[in-house]
Amino acid sequence: QVQLVESGGGLVQAGGSLRLSCAASGSGFIINVMAWYRAAPGKQRELVASVTGDGITTYGTSVKGRIAVSRDNAEDTLFVEVHSAKPDDTAVYYCNAVARDQLTSRENYYWGQGTQVTVSS
Repeated sequence: QVQLVESGGGLVQAGGSLRLSCAASGSGFIINVMAWYRAAPGKQRELVASVTGDGITTYGTSVKGRIAVSRDNAEDTLFVEVHSAKPDDTAVYYCNAVARDQLTSRENYYWGQGTQVTVSS
């Protein structure tokens, strides 16, 4: 079982930066992909950014060009910083991990509980 602990978020002024981190813990697994998604009221959940264990990064279209992402593989932690925050960035942000069970080689998806980010204009 993988546990995801999210931190960051809260209230951000428009034009500022929102910072999020997610730490995965547990044993007997290998984290293949770590990602952040977000869900705004009335909208579908969308990708913010994802990083594979090999460092291949994918950015969501809504934040592309104003996002910095880094992953610490040793600590299984993902850091995201979105610059030039807009009110449209207001959403619940969810950490996601795709982990392979070392015993069964089965991949499972895990989600954090979500953290609210509100960008005020």
